[in-house]
Amino acid sequence: MKQYQTDLASLMLRVALGVMFLAHGLTKLLVFTPTGTAQYFESIGFPGFVGYLTMVFEIGGGLLLLLGILTRIVSSLTVIQMVVIAFIHSVNGWSFSNAGGGWEYPAFMALTALSLALLGSGRFSVLSKNREY
Repeated sequence: MKQYQTDLASLMLRVALGVMFLAHGLTKLLVFTPTGTAQYFESIGFPGFVGYLTMVFEIGGGLLLLLGILTRIVSSLTVIQMVVIAFIHSVNGWSFSNAGGGWEYPAFMALTALSLALLGSGRFSVLSKNREY
């Protein structure tokens, strides 16, 4: 495989994951509100502050991924987050369209993030010159 193909694959994964994270983080912020998000996290057994941290991570991490900054770190943290979410949703079955959401989507996102963590930012990033973070 040629290097530009790897760099292009990294760019596509960064944009896809970054946009998804922004969409989910902004939904928590603007639709569910920070307080509502914290209450939801409490309802599933987490401390409320985890909801706030999740919003910050999803919005900030999404922006960092779009720019190609700290890609390996953000992607690695995403793998952890998505594995936890897949585990939480595992009681609802496979399909994410099941009541309460299944584990298929978070598992897919975990694998996407793992792939990006292995690839790194690529040359089509703000920190070009093939620096890997």
